[in-house]
Amino acid sequence: MTSPQPKIRIDNVHKAFGKKKVLDGVSLTVSKGESLVIIGGSGTGKSVLLKCILGLMQPDRGAIQVDGEELTTLSTRERERVMHKFGMLFQGAALFDSLPVWQNVAFGLLQLGRMSRAQAKELAVEKLRSVGLKADVADLFPSELSGGMQKRVGLARAIAEKPEIIFFDEPTTGLDPIMADVINELIIDCAKDLGATTLSITHDMASARKIADRVAMLWEGRIIWEGPAADVFNSGNPYVDQFVHGRAHGPITDNAGR
Repeated sequence: MTSPQPKIRIDNVHKAFGKKKVLDGVSLTVSKGESLVIIGGSGTGKSVLLKCILGLMQPDRGAIQVDGEELTTLSTRERERVMHKFGMLFQGAALFDSLPVWQNVAFGLLQLGRMSRAQAKELAVEKLRSVGLKADVADLFPSELSGGMQKRVGLARAIAEKPEIIFFDEPTTGLDPIMADVINELIIDCAKDLGATTLSITHDMASARKIADRVAMLWEGRIIWEGPAADVFNSGNPYVDQFVHGRAHGPITDNAGR
């Protein structure tokens, strides 16, 4: 009996900038409907890996597949087709300051001309409600919102086109613990409602433990451990243990700069 095809397959991906190797043979799979969280410190290559999957960077070598389709060799038009499967919540929400909230949420739909402005606003209000924001927020501008509200708007935009795969880049950065937990709950609920596959990068272990089915740790350009989220605090890997427990002393800091 053959195993089901993974939603995302990353195979031996390398990326360097000059002499600096950032990704040094990363391999991962994400099953349909699964939530994978990649953890690791700043500068370990998490964001570069995400950009390679999204097509914002081209890996030096290796394969990246979505639904069995190789992304690294697609033409621009073919890649745009695949991109419609994706939703993205950026680290700083990345809202357009000059546009009201509803236009931020419906930005992709408006750009594609899939619906009238009235229909787009109606959908945007519906998505805002799904992330716990009232309809009157739709006409405000991002500068009038708190950080937590901006994250919610970013999440509403990420799910507006009913994506099959949602990417989360440090979704709780800059939020207080209560609002961070609210965002984590919304991430879980939105992904479940859509039946979406999710891939997140974070250094927030409370977030990782809550939203992940499986966790993988990236260190020096490679995946050094992966397993169920329930096992991450008892991994038996000294690098993972130091990172998840936030210890000042251990192999990560002992090897820094070597």
